[in-house]
Amino acid sequence: MKIGILQTGHSPEDLYEPFGDYDGMFRGMLDGKGFEFQTWAVVDGIFPDGPQDADGWLITGSRHGAYEDHAWIPPLEDLIRAIHASKQPLAGICFGHQIIAQALGGKVAKFEGGWAVGRVTYQTQDGPLTLNAWHQDQVVELPEGARVLGGNDFCRNGILAYGDHIISWQPHPEFPSAFVGGLIEKRGRGVVPDEVLDRAAAGLDAPVDNQNIATFLAEFYRKERT
Repeated sequence: MKIGILQTGHSPEDLYEPFGDYDGMFRGMLDGKGFEFQTWAVVDGIFPDGPQDADGWLITGSRHGAYEDHAWIPPLEDLIRAIHASKQPLAGICFGHQIIAQALGGKVAKFEGGWAVGRVTYQTQDGPLTLNAWHQDQVVELPEGARVLGGNDFCRNGILAYGDHIISWQPHPEFPSAFVGGLIEKRGRGVVPDEVLDRAAAGLDAPVDNQNIATFLAEFYRKERT
């Protein structure tokens, strides 16, 4: 099964050598599960011809806002709507979570409550799920047909689904905790309040549920759909 990665951002230059780029983190996350991958760096204007170019799709995180004026965002929204119409499996992470909601009629905005950084626990029908987060933007209005699968008081729309073929997460199951530590030091200082960063840094050694999401995502892609 071929998974098309729609890359909407690049890893910070000073973290690239130890951790690689965003698409590589997802390849590593799903390594050994029988998938082949192709990346289209849509952030650089490189797009597939259409949904038929892969069997399933994944949209990465990004430093950009879904609501910002970039030439590559409208065609990405068009592609999301085409994938949705084709009923192919699509997963979105952070920016991917947000741009899917926006493309389908929802609203994304900077959250007045500030930033989520580091380990965050979301309540789901299957119990608590703890993942690393790094965001201020949130989905603040749901599109028609969206179902909330998980969230918390800070981020109520933390995990969304559409039909049985689209799922998205606001947090980052692909981020190892060491990468979040690098973001805290290389990208966060001077942007995110120090008390938020310090609290996140203090919890980086605690476990997260990345592997559970990797298993779930592999099963999601392979699921038989009507």
